[in-house]
Amino acid sequence: MNTCTRFLTLAAAVVSLAAVPPALADTVLRVFAGGPQQRTDLTRKMFDEYEKSHPGVKINLESGGATSELQRQYLSTVLGAKDSSLDVLILDIINPAQYYAAGWIEPLNGYLGVKDAKAYMSKYLPAYATADVIDGKVVALPDFADAMFLYYRKDLLDKYGVRPPTTWNDLATVSEKIQQGEKNPNLQGLSFQGAPIEGAVCTFLLPYWSQGKDYQKGVKLDKKAAVNGLDMWLGMVDKGVAKKNIAEVKTGDTVNEFMAGHVVFAINWGFAWDLFQTDAKSKVKGNVGVAKLPAMQGGQPVTCIGGWQWSVSAFSKNKAEAAKLVQFMSSPDVSKYLSINGSLLPVYANVYSDPAVLKVNPWYGLALPVVESAKSRPVTERYAEVSDVVRTQTSAALARVQKPEATVDEIDNRLSRAMR
Repeated sequence: MNTCTRFLTLAAAVVSLAAVPPALADTVLRVFAGGPQQRTDLTRKMFDEYEKSHPGVKINLESGGATSELQRQYLSTVLGAKDSSLDVLILDIINPAQYYAAGWIEPLNGYLGVKDAKAYMSKYLPAYATADVIDGKVVALPDFADAMFLYYRKDLLDKYGVRPPTTWNDLATVSEKIQQGEKNPNLQGLSFQGAPIEGAVCTFLLPYWSQGKDYQKGVKLDKKAAVNGLDMWLGMVDKGVAKKNIAEVKTGDTVNEFMAGHVVFAINWGFAWDLFQTDAKSKVKGNVGVAKLPAMQGGQPVTCIGGWQWSVSAFSKNKAEAAKLVQFMSSPDVSKYLSINGSLLPVYANVYSDPAVLKVNPWYGLALPVVESAKSRPVTERYAEVSDVVRTQTSAALARVQKPEATVDEIDNRLSRAMR
């Protein structure tokens, strides 16, 4: 029995999916599974195994959209037209609330036998109980996780006898020490995302969250804490730790800068680990460490959760069977399979310590404390508006187009209704 078959046969047993009764024979499920970043090649293999154990079910995989935004545009068109051709869809973690409010995805409580949504979701990483539960309804189930990590040059920290910093002030101090010692004008202390992209939403929230604050519907923005966070980032620029044009830096820029050996510390998503260690152009192979993101002074480290979720179309004509497939795709053994074969971060804490998973991804032992500290970006049906305001205003502050106080006032004023 090959690895794929073994894991997926076990997964079928875990979620107790019985063989399809004759009455449901020849059910065809059409699934939008995303694009390359969602590893549709692995998804197809899992669907093949599901079909073997459910001979009455056929799964047609539809893929497309190189980015989350392109996928969202496509799904908005299909679901906005109440098209029943799609049964199951994969969503970015920021989308379930919006899609549920629009009436596009089906609440799963009845299909999963869920009486207490928060209790049901407690088997996953903590942040998913917020991201995938709306008004007491489970509206999506996690596929694979992602989060922002602090990557660092182990060789440089070892050379100067310093440990990974636990506060942003410590990071600035360590960076300055290494930069001065290396005497390399091209060496940055820290690279993070300041361009007006989705990553800038996390840039705004990371120091804010670490002060013990939250920003969800019904939770008013703490302006003082938000200003403190923006001042901290600008302080990094003033000290020469971060470069002056940080307001132009995108996710890929940070990856390339760190991979080229031009950065001591970098904030980026989980996918970057493999690039740092395996890309032919990487100059930091074997010298990459990973740690929790630092906190503001006196605070606790927090990171930004990412990842992808399976949901059932509200317009599907096969909702019960679609929900069974979603449950299967979100099972522990499928999570393990994705981790081993695709290095996709698990959505279950215990998978991070599985020997077979650690053999392929030894850094997962370091990753677990990070993903367990993750929080969800604002869960609201108006997230597109929230994201647009926060990322553009954050970038403007980092470009010094406006003062942090004015930036925070603008965010609060423009989003007061969306976050009410």
